Order: sequence, then structure tokens, then C-alpha cells
Amino acid sequence: MAYLAPIHRPSSVRHALKLSFLAPDADNLVLAKANRLEIYSPNPADPTQLLLQHTKTIYGKATLLHKLRPAKSPTDHLFVGTDRYHYFTLSWDAATNQLVTEKSYHDIADKSARDSQTGDRVHIDPTARFLTLECHEGVVNVLPIAHAGKGKRKAADNEIGELGDPIPVRVPEMFVKSSCFLQKRDAGAKQAPPELALLWEDTNQSRVRLKVRRLDYTPSLQPQKEPGSVEMPDEGSREVSGEIELGATHLIPLPASMYGMLVVGETRISYVEEWEYGVKNTVALEEATVWVAWCAVDDQRYVLADDYGKLYLLFVQQNGEGEYAGHQIDVLGETSRASTLVYLDGGRIFVGSHQGDSQIIQISEKSLEVVQTFANIAPILDFTVMDMGNRSSDAPVNEFSSGQARIVTGSGAFKDGSLRSVRSGVGLEDLGSIGEMGALVSGIFSLRSHASAELDDTLVVSFVGHSRVFTFSADGEVEEVEAFRAFTLDESTLYASSLPDGRVVQVTGSGVFLSDVDSGMVTESWSPGITITAVSGEGVTVLVSLGGAALAALDLSASSIRVQAQREFDASEQVSCIALSHSTPGACVVGFWKDSKVSFLDLQTLQPIATETVADDDSLAVPRSLIVANLLPGQPATLFVGLADGNVVTYSIESLQRPFTARKSIILGTQQANFALLPRADGLQNVFATCEHPSLIYGSDGRIVYSAVTAEDASCICSFDSAVYPNAIALAAEGELKLAMVDEGRTTHVQTLPVNETVRRIAYSAELKAFGLGTIKRTLKAGEEQIVSHFKLVDEVAFQELHSFQLNEDELIECCMRCPLDDGSGGLAERFVVGTAFLDDADSSSTRGRLLVFEVTPSRQLKLITEHALKGACRCLGVVQGKIVAALIKTVVVYSFEYETPSTPFLVKRAAYRTATAPIDISITDKTIAVTDLMKSLSLVEYRPGRSGMPDTLVEVARHFETLWGTAVAHVAENTYLESDAEGNLLVLQHDINGFNDEDRRRLRVTSEMLLGEMVNRIRRIDVVPTPGATVIPRAFIATVEGSIYLFGLIAPGKQDLLIRLQGKMAELVKSPGHVSFARFRGFRNQVRDAGEEGPSRFVDGELIEGFLELDESVQESVVAGLPGGLDLEGVRGMVEGLRRMH
Repeated sequence: MAYLAPIHRPSSVRHALKLSFLAPDADNLVLAKANRLEIYSPNPADPTQLLLQHTKTIYGKATLLHKLRPAKSPTDHLFVGTDRYHYFTLSWDAATNQLVTEKSYHDIADKSARDSQTGDRVHIDPTARFLTLECHEGVVNVLPIAHAGKGKRKAADNEIGELGDPIPVRVPEMFVKSSCFLQKRDAGAKQAPPELALLWEDTNQSRVRLKVRRLDYTPSLQPQKEPGSVEMPDEGSREVSGEIELGATHLIPLPASMYGMLVVGETRISYVEEWEYGVKNTVALEEATVWVAWCAVDDQRYVLADDYGKLYLLFVQQNGEGEYAGHQIDVLGETSRASTLVYLDGGRIFVGSHQGDSQIIQISEKSLEVVQTFANIAPILDFTVMDMGNRSSDAPVNEFSSGQARIVTGSGAFKDGSLRSVRSGVGLEDLGSIGEMGALVSGIFSLRSHASAELDDTLVVSFVGHSRVFTFSADGEVEEVEAFRAFTLDESTLYASSLPDGRVVQVTGSGVFLSDVDSGMVTESWSPGITITAVSGEGVTVLVSLGGAALAALDLSASSIRVQAQREFDASEQVSCIALSHSTPGACVVGFWKDSKVSFLDLQTLQPIATETVADDDSLAVPRSLIVANLLPGQPATLFVGLADGNVVTYSIESLQRPFTARKSIILGTQQANFALLPRADGLQNVFATCEHPSLIYGSDGRIVYSAVTAEDASCICSFDSAVYPNAIALAAEGELKLAMVDEGRTTHVQTLPVNETVRRIAYSAELKAFGLGTIKRTLKAGEEQIVSHFKLVDEVAFQELHSFQLNEDELIECCMRCPLDDGSGGLAERFVVGTAFLDDADSSSTRGRLLVFEVTPSRQLKLITEHALKGACRCLGVVQGKIVAALIKTVVVYSFEYETPSTPFLVKRAAYRTATAPIDISITDKTIAVTDLMKSLSLVEYRPGRSGMPDTLVEVARHFETLWGTAVAHVAENTYLESDAEGNLLVLQHDINGFNDEDRRRLRVTSEMLLGEMVNRIRRIDVVPTPGATVIPRAFIATVEGSIYLFGLIAPGKQDLLIRLQGKMAELVKSPGHVSFARFRGFRNQVRDAGEEGPSRFVDGELIEGFLELDESVQESVVAGLPGGLDLEGVRGMVEGLRRMH
């Protein structure tokens, strides 16, 4: 039983559309990212930028977007088409802030027709009477749009603009590259029939032709019983005369007054006039290029994008009568390689990209400026996982969710290629640095310098033996002052705070000092004669620990310091930490060294009210930090106890008599966590925990969430709500003091290293603290593409290139890995191994690839120590029992790494196995090599060393006997493999080594399967120690072409039936846009088999399951009713929240 949940959602933009969707006068941009729709609006703070307003998952990969405006609707409707041939229109319900399905067409695919080879297209004719879909070769589906007719055929007012049922029409034109409706002149009072231009490739004559077909529509006399009829007859159709180049790819219809169309080709742009449909004017391009997208700015200006990331402005000239008079094209500049272009307004254009970051650009005369960037990590060609471990205690918290794991991807293509570090956590936005402190900061405290000040304007920074004070002016200027309120600055400050009446209190190791508002002098002090080791304050009450042997509660409400209570403890009961909070009036919380005890004490007597042993039975960890915080609305305050071993224990404080209820614990690290309160605008609080892996603890969905913070080296923080920096924090990290803003919750953070080359392969060496990157660089010189490949060494921390090794001419890198190899002296040393292929295959007997072995020198440079010529391209690499496994174009070969002399290594072929077609990926466990094949799915090959002088062998022990176009494979559990195919399916295959007979043992059987809908490029296994009671055990990360990263896990046996039933009830009750069934969305599908009616087999979609938390409570109760396992609503919520925390 398998479980799949998204870590990073798809970021590739292939389709975009501007419309008025959220409001009648709104300017909205809709983006299609695989199976997600995102709706953006202008940012009120900066109208030149866009702000995400809504996002929604659809059941299918979006392939078409268009807009409609029915007569009864004040806003545009969104027409969406998917790769599963589902089409539907959506509107926006402003009252519920949700999408509403207006009309849906369930699978109108022509089963006998072939899918369109050049992409799906949708058009609406200029008169808005017809919508056409081109999804199959030789078929145009026409959907009539109701309009105000006459007589019996007149549509009702509320039907005007609505789509009718699709009517398929066959046309002889195949391999259509582009199509468009043409603007026609009206024939008197009667509208001319629409004409559709089709630019198609005639493979028989090896030429590109352009055909204009008239669309004839006859309405039905009985529209309720039968649809109308549509024809695109040869009579009345016109073949465009004149030469059309073979590289023509796009048609641009010109508006009324100019009419006709432009044919955009690789070397020229031609104008086709409207009367005879002949090529009238052709303008050659200065440089040949490959066009990929275009959009209209106005009637005369068009922006075009090419495959190399250049943007052009095409200007159509008009004569005095407004007719076409010529055209010219100019270069604007460079952007990401565009997949789609959308003109927004005011010279701003949205560049949607699949290969790089999407952008909003501002165009001006022959130039452009990037205004906003939308991060995109697609396509992910390869990735590796850093810092993987497990820090969970009571809950299945995966390292990625807590920020410990970092996924480093090779993303983008060619000039948009980059290395991306993907990590989950709460982001910190740096506001400014105060400067280097020159010593370790032990504490930070924010103050108000005047009684009338409502916001913080002063920071006290404490060090081991002294303190410093920084003041902020009204305009944000920072100044360090030598004296402040007679503070003792030659000692470390343990606590400082502003009192309600404007006075300021400072606590050092020697005493407590009160400073006056007006004079700025110390008006009262209290010295206990014993070193103060810990302080906690709340309002006018300060609690101090005197050497851990005594406690004193001080009342600062009067002009003098009054000892409210004092208590000494014997040697067996020493204080380790203390805390005060307004949530527990009249009481304090104290931790003790002995027996890991924490007690609530009465502030008047310092006698215990309640006591609890907080450490586990088998642990002697001592409580070292305490804090009380209100994280959840309408719920009791929470006590956080940081233990010395890195555990954090929490209790719900129901009352002072029952303060230790609902115990939970989690491991945040290996060292104690120190806590700081961060107030929120809604009156609640967040808790910032500083340890070797800082975390933000906050409330969400009725649960407490622990999330990593991107400030890895933070040692201490405090809230700093100032006039210039509202809701900011002051943060000390590595001796630097800075101000920052904390995000509201956990998100996925992406750090980018631009490589400007395709990062095809990536290998990570923890020992060398570096990445090995296999890259491909493409340049265009004199109209000719030039390809150069490199192997680069990149530092893991700074993401900086250390060294680069250029491969031979026409040689491309295919794979790389790191592995320990013999260093010639009997020891092992870290090495990078690279497999290559040559582009020129004219001579099949010559070298077709190479194996290269690199060492990294002490100066962190790459040194080639050996190379081995191959007769085939090396597709992938691995290590089996200390030997190198190379998957070549038709075989899998095992090489041993040996030495002629201590400085002359070489490779020796030991064994080989011939695959069915071509190996695509391998996964090695012990002596078993799993090989996923180009066409023949997965086979298991066992490496057997030779005995008694016999050669080593590779023997096939099992195979999946189905046709499957494999793309990636990983070993995820004992005798269990996860495989992906080119059609977006995921399969879990199991090898039954204890089968009844040889046939059973040779057959890999499918235990789980599901349609992911995105092609997977790489699967990486992860090893996480499962926690007791874990619902799902993480086993692998999956990266796709669309920029998605998924967490794959295996469901614990006792939870399988529960999750399958929960998924079934969720799929039944939760309706998707377009009312597409979940079974059809996730059911396995390839060219041989379609399981759309059955749905996923023993596979649970984590995105659907985790959506349970967003449902209304009434729907949640309906889902939970009848589930096995005896779980109530709260139990299911807790389980699903645990699943969400896992990633």
C-alpha cells in the first residue's frame, strides 16, 4: 500500500490567460500549472505586480484555457480543457470565494482518432458564435455559442453566450502546426460564415501548406433531441498561394481594417491578403530563429518569443485607410524561454515559462525590464537529497518538513538552467543588518525609551561580560549609545524590559535595577548577595533564580522593589529554569535538575501547586528552558519544556490545578531549545525555538505546528515592534545582529544558483562537501547551434562553482555519481564517475562514449585520473559490491577499478547483461540491480562473482512482463520497487522470492498503481527510521518534468484499510472543478490499458486525504461516519494532521 503527497507543487507555466474573473472590472491572470489553476490580481500596494488570490487543484492536466462572457454573467467564465479530454467552464462565486462549475463535458474523445501531434488548440471565432477544439488529428470539434438569433432559432436571454454540445467535423489536414479564425467583412446585413485557417505539414510532399476552410453551421430544428450540423466543405475552401517556408510555425490573424494574416517562419514573416489568399509581402529576418509564442499588444503591435529566450516586437504598418501597408520586427531583449505570452496592460507582459522562471516584464522602446519573477524549478532533470535524518519522537515528522532535509535539483534548460535548493520552513525576510557584534551574543531585549512611546525603539544586546545599547530614530537610523538610563553596561544583561509606567528594569548577575522616566537615573536597586543565574518577567513582576538554590519573586509596581516571596531549596532540589506568563496569573513555572521535574508554584508563597516529571521513563534529560504561550484561539495556554537532550515537551494548561494535561513531545535537535515569544496581531503568540536547527512553533488548523526557520545559525531573538519596522524581530546569528520579518507559516523555500547551462545530472558528496554537476551549454552563432558539455564542481554551502572540466567536441554528459574507490594504497577515496555519449554516430565502430573518473584535489580542483572508451552511450551509473555498474545503450556492464601502478588506475570489464531495448535507469541494492527499460518495464539482475577462476556474471532473476515505457526506478523496501513510466503512471512492484514455483519467483507483480499525470524524471530513496505508531513511512522523493516534488511512503499495515476507505469517502463527497471523478483522474492509464473506471489501485493520494482539514465540520463528520478503526472526528483530524506534518 502506497501513499503520495506533494512537497513542492508544479511550477511550470504552459498556459495563461487574462480575463475579468473575480469581479466585473477586475484584471485577473489565470495560470495553468499541470493540474493546478492559479488566479492572480494586481497587488494593491504595487499595481505593477501580481498577487495570488486563489489556487485550486483540477482533476487532470490543463491543456487549454479560454474565456467566455455569457449574457447573464457580469464576469468572464473560464473554459478549461484537460489531457483526459474533459472540458468545462468555471465561474467565480464571490460570496463563497470558490470556483463554480457552469458546464461540463465528460470525455468527448474520439477513440478512433490519434491525439494531436502538435498540441491542443482552442479558438473562438470573431463573431463569438463558435468555439473550436483541436485535440485529435483530422478532427475539429465545434461547440456552438448561443447568440441572439431570429424567430424560432432565437436564444433565450439567459442562454446567450452559453456553449452548446460539441459537434465533431473531420478535415483532411494532418499535423496542423497552427490555426486561427480570420476576421471577415460582413456581406451586407448578413454575417459572413467564419473561416478557419490551418497551417499544416504535408508529409507526402515534404512541404508546409496553408488552407482556409469555411465553417457552415445548420441549427437543429429539435435542439432538445439532436444537435445541429457543422461542415467544413472543400467547396468554398481556399488553398493559400505563394511560397510558405518549411519552418513556418505560427499564424497571426490581423484585426478588422487590415484583415488577412501573418505567417511567422524561422527565416521570414509573410503577409497573406484576404481576397485571393496569396502571400503578398515577405520580410526576411536578420537571423533565423525558432518561434515559440506570441501575443497581441494592440491592433498593430505584437510581441513574439523565440526558443533562445529573446523577445521581439512586430509592428504592422497601416496606410491612410487603415489597411495593411507592411511590417517590421525589432529585438526587445532577453527573458526566460517563453511557453506562453499574455499582454497585461501599460506595456507589461507576462512571460510564462516551462524552462525558467516566469516573469512580468515592462517593455519600452527596444528594451525591457523585469518587474516581477515567479520561481519555477521545472523541469527537474535530476536531484539529490542532503542532510537526511530523523528527528521525530511521538509523531511521524519527516526531516523535510522540519527543514533538516534539503533537496537540491538540477532545473531548467540551457540559459535558464540552474541549481535549486528546495527546503521546507518558515522564511525570514531580512530588513537590514545592524552590524557585526564581534563576540557571541547571549541575549537581546527590546525597550521603549520614553513613557509616551507606544512602540519599541531601543535594543539591549547582551554578551558574556558586557552589554551594548542601540537606539532607533523615527526614520529608522540606528545609533549605538554609550549610556542608557544608567544601565550597567559592564555586565551581561540577563533581562531588560519597559514597565507599564515607563520605567525600565535591568537585571544582571549582581542585581535588579529600576531606572526613572524623567531623570534616567537608577531610582531603586536590589542586590541579593548571590549571583542571579536566571530571570523571567511579566508586567511588574520579576522572578529571579539565585544561583539555582533559591527563588525570589519581586514586585515592581511601587516606587521601590518589594520582595513578594522568597524560598530557598535544599541541595537535592536545585532550580534549572523558570518562567512567568500572563496566562498563569498568580503562578510561576519552575524546572528542577533532579528527577526532571517541573512545578507550578504560587507566586505569593513559592510553594508547589502541581508537579510533573516531564522526561520519559528511560530518559534523565533535565528541563533547561520553559515558556507559556497562547498559540490556539479559544484553547488553553500551552507550556513548552525544552529538555537538555533536544526534546521539547508540551502540556495544555487547563487550570492551575490541572496544568499538565495532553502531554506531547517532539525532538527539535540534539541540544536544548531556548524559547522566545513573538506576539501576533490577533492577540495570540508564536514561539521561536533556537537550537542547532531553529524552529517556529505556531498554531494552524487547531494544531500546533513545528516548522524550521531559514535562519540556521540564529542564537537568540526578541520581538521588535517599531514604527519603521512593525512586527519585526531582532536576530543574532554568527555574531551579526539584524532585523527581519517572520513569515506567517511554513512554505517551501527555493535558493537558486544560476548555472546558465542545462544541469542534466547531479551528484552530491557529503565527504567532499561539494556537488558534481553534468551540464550542457547551447549557444547560437551565425544561425548555427553549438553544444558544449561540462562537468562542474560546486561548493555545497556557498553554491559557488569551484572548477569546471570541458568534455570533447560533440560529447555530452549522460550521467554522473560519487562513490568510494580504491586510492592505489589499499584505502578508499571519494571519486566522481562520469558517463558520456558522442553526438556523431556516423561510424558505428568508433568510440560512442566514455567513462571518466575524477578525483578532487586538496585545492578543490577536478583531476581526471582515468578514462575508458565505450562502444555505446553510458546512460546511468551505479555501484555493486565495490564495482562500477554502467548502463550502456543496449547492455548493463560491471567494471572493476584496478591499478597497473599506484598512480595508474584503469577499468576492467567483469560482466555484462543485454537488456530488452535500452536501459533508462538503475537502482542497486546489495547484489541486485533493478533495470528499468525503455519499453519493457523492470527487470532484476543479480551480480554473481566468479568462483574457481570462472568469470563474473549478471543473471536475470525476475521481470515485470508488461509493456511499459520506464523513466525511473528506486528500491523502496525489501523486494519492493517503485517505477514510473513516460505516460505519468507510478507502479509499486514486488518480487516474491518465496513464490510457490520458479514462474512466481521470476514474475514481478504490481501491488499498487496510480496515474500521477506528470512524467517522473528521477526517484531517490530515503531512509527514515519509522516511529512507533506511524501511519506512513517515508521511502522516496519523486521529481517531475512539471517542477513537482512528491514524498512517497508505504502505509503501515494496520492503517491501510482506514486510509483506502477515507480516500473513497473523500472522493465521493469532495467535488472537483468540472465534476471530473477522482477515479478517472488517478486511475492507471497507458496505451494498452485504461483503469479510469476503477481508479487508483492500493494507492492513496495524500493531497486528497490532507484536504480533509479544509472541509466544513459537517462534511468532515460525514466522511468519518462508518470508518473502521473506531476513530472519531478528532482522531481522524489528528491522524491527517500528522500526515501533513510529515512533509
